[in-house]
Amino acid sequence: MLFHEIGGPEVLRIEDVAVPAPGPGQVAVRVEALGLNRAEALFRSGTYYYQPALPASRLGYEASGVVEAVGDGVTALAVGDPVTTGPGIEMSAQGVYAERVVLPETAVLPRPASVDAVTGAASWLTYTTAYGGLLETAGLKPGDHVLITGASSGVGTAAIQVARRIGAVPLATTRTEAKRQGLLDLGAAEVIVSDGDAETVAKEVRRLTGGRGAEVIFDAIGGPGFRLLAEALAEGGSVLVYGWLDRRPAEIPWNWPFTIHTYANMNLTETPGGRRRSTAFLNAGLADGGFRPVIAEVFDGLDRIQDAHRLMESNQHMGKIVVRV
Repeated sequence: MLFHEIGGPEVLRIEDVAVPAPGPGQVAVRVEALGLNRAEALFRSGTYYYQPALPASRLGYEASGVVEAVGDGVTALAVGDPVTTGPGIEMSAQGVYAERVVLPETAVLPRPASVDAVTGAASWLTYTTAYGGLLETAGLKPGDHVLITGASSGVGTAAIQVARRIGAVPLATTRTEAKRQGLLDLGAAEVIVSDGDAETVAKEVRRLTGGRGAEVIFDAIGGPGFRLLAEALAEGGSVLVYGWLDRRPAEIPWNWPFTIHTYANMNLTETPGGRRRSTAFLNAGLADGGFRPVIAEVFDGLDRIQDAHRLMESNQHMGKIVVRV
């Protein structure tokens, strides 16, 4: 799947491209399923933090599949291994929207044999982002309350499960009543229907925590509501901002005793130690059933990519969108 100009889903095109044999340190993967991410819509439209190399840019971070061949020096993976992709991918040159891809060994991770391709494609980025942001960066602990904004997103639904796994208390926000029950079923302790009103969210969190506030806020939105949202934080707590769904400037409240972290998943998963820890945490949860990725819809075939992107941009779904290749 390539695109030759920035724009909406209509710019995405399927083309035949030769697949090289893997060189030293590379792995060839037969792709079975793709997990879509908001970053890919931003990249396609030219609003991501780096620009596509045009013409003929590829797209996509996250796929699951099977190893078909390995290059010299690759020892951690073998032909036939089930895998997922993600770390360190530069989308223009290495995007995984394809039937077959050749990637650096560091971008390919083992997938438990018990985990099917669709589940695998829906898991890597969401759970490693939640793990790296909540546990390694914000220091979420058992018994802490964590406020998760945009909780019906792929990362939001994963964050609810990650918080539950360590004994923390997830408080979820969503704009519509329609998604409340789904978030409760997933493990949210409380769901706040906000309609985008950060002040209402802050008041509700204070009420639900007996006036103390949440120890951690896990925020995907930013924007002008950030200052009001921070009123939901317990003294000495941490706000972790991992997304910018509202691209307007964010105000920071003065004289408020808390820590603000920003988080980019690459800072964790592109290091050997970070890959090892995040992969171990993810695969343990998938293997024992503790992690159940929420899948909004599965589209069959690369020729459904445009439809899948339209659904992603509609914001009407809950969880991950997957394209089965």
